[in-house]
Order: sequence, then structure tokens, then C-alpha cells
Amino acid sequence: MADQTVPRAGTSPSPSGQASNPPHGGKRRGVRVNSRVPVALEWDMGGERRRREAHTRVVGPYGCLVVMPQNLEAQQRIQLTNLVSSETSPAVVVWCGQQRTEGWELGIELVSPHMGFWGLEL
Repeated sequence: MADQTVPRAGTSPSPSGQASNPPHGGKRRGVRVNSRVPVALEWDMGGERRRREAHTRVVGPYGCLVVMPQNLEAQQRIQLTNLVSSETSPAVVVWCGQQRTEGWELGIELVSPHMGFWGLEL
């Protein structure tokens, strides 16, 4: 499986579509692997709770790249649920990508990551 870059807050895509390093020269935390995991995202909007199911394209110990039918705003706080394990974690949208035929690409960072959240050795 090829490692795929998921831009984090403060990064910008290069012409090749890959993220450049943050201006402070920081490096990514942890390994990332291609993995399709069904997830649910929940957030508050206008006083009501919203929920959408989606899937990951890439996962890592501190977050994931999600593809979902709806776009969210950067810095949107969400509750992310791994639908395989039923584990939940608070998270935040750190990157909003392009709309693809499957849906919108969103970079998600887990706020208090549990290292076993994905059920994978990362």
C-alpha cells in the first residue's frame, strides 16, 4: 500500500496535489495507510445535531482523510465514530479538499487520539 499525504492545518497543496510542509518546517506525526473504514460524523449546526455517514480513504494515529457527501467548514468540531468498532472520538476538520464523484475530501484530526481507534497497527 502506498502512503498518501493528507494536508494538515497550515499546509497547502503543491501543484502535484501533495501537501507542502507547514511554514514552521513541522513533520507529520505517525504513519498513514490507505484504508477504507466506514465512519459517521456528527456536528451541531444552527442548534440542531447533524449526522452523515462516510468512509475513510487514509487513516493514521492522529486522524484521517474522509470522503463524504457533504462539505464541512475548516475548524468545524465533530464527533467521529468508527462504525466497525463503534468507538467515538472528538475531532476537528483541519482541511477541506475537492469535491470528487464520491463526495468531498476532508482532513480530520482526532482531538484526543486513542491509538487503537482504527483497529490497525499504526
